[in-house]
Amino acid sequence: MRVTQSMLSNNMLRHISKSYESMAKTQEQLTTGKKISRPSDDPVVAMKGMTYRTNLTEVEQYKRNLSEAYNWMENSDAALDKATSVMQRIRELTVQASNGTYEESQKGMIGKEIEQLKEHLVSIANTQVAGKYIFNGNDTTNKPVDLSETPSVSENKNSVNLALSQGIEVAVNINPKNVFTHTAGPPESGLFGDINELKKALESTSGEDIGGFLDKLDSHINNLVAERAELGARYNRVELIDARIGEQEVIANRILSDNEDADIERVITDLKMQESLHRAALGVGSRIMQPTLMDFLR
Repeated sequence: MRVTQSMLSNNMLRHISKSYESMAKTQEQLTTGKKISRPSDDPVVAMKGMTYRTNLTEVEQYKRNLSEAYNWMENSDAALDKATSVMQRIRELTVQASNGTYEESQKGMIGKEIEQLKEHLVSIANTQVAGKYIFNGNDTTNKPVDLSETPSVSENKNSVNLALSQGIEVAVNINPKNVFTHTAGPPESGLFGDINELKKALESTSGEDIGGFLDKLDSHINNLVAERAELGARYNRVELIDARIGEQEVIANRILSDNEDADIERVITDLKMQESLHRAALGVGSRIMQPTLMDFLR
């Protein structure tokens, strides 16, 4: 079969064109750092990439939920710590007032301080984080404690659950009735009701036994400590979940990188090789294109 100069030229131009395409693709990988820039470049890589990105998106959402969980639980723990300190101060004042040497005027002053401490307890119970009341279950727009209302303490037992991992939800709040009232009986007989009765006894001239309130105060302090311990146990679990999610995030990023990211060193090597082959092809092509009819007639 006779091969003409035209056929050689056409083949040479076609191969040079493919060489340009190969170099362009390699240069694109070098510029973007990715193996592909469109699904048609490698459908398998593209499909895997969609799955890996979905997994990574889920992990990132769990990370955001974990931040929200820490926000709720750390603020709740801080508030319970302050409430415990207030109750311990009220107990200390009650011990002082139960001393038989205290005069009525002195007891009255203690009663006024206890009233201020009670108001401070109300403000602690109505703690807000980002405009949400954290001690009122899932009803975050209303105060959990309002002494002007009946009942004065919210009875909302619904927990605030956050999805922190696949199939795992953790309650990030506390039940206000476990802290600000007894677990049984009307709210008025709970924490604030007992403090009101203590204040009345301090202002009374009947000589009511003040020391009798110590057991009630101890009960409320134990409620605070128990609820804080339970919250701490859940916090420890959240930390374990956080560590696991952190590992999953690292793995998800690595798998996504292995699937999509180009090996830069290999890309540079391939580009240099393609450039060498391209220059060689151009050199050979120039020799093929160079002869003319006059060269054959000589």
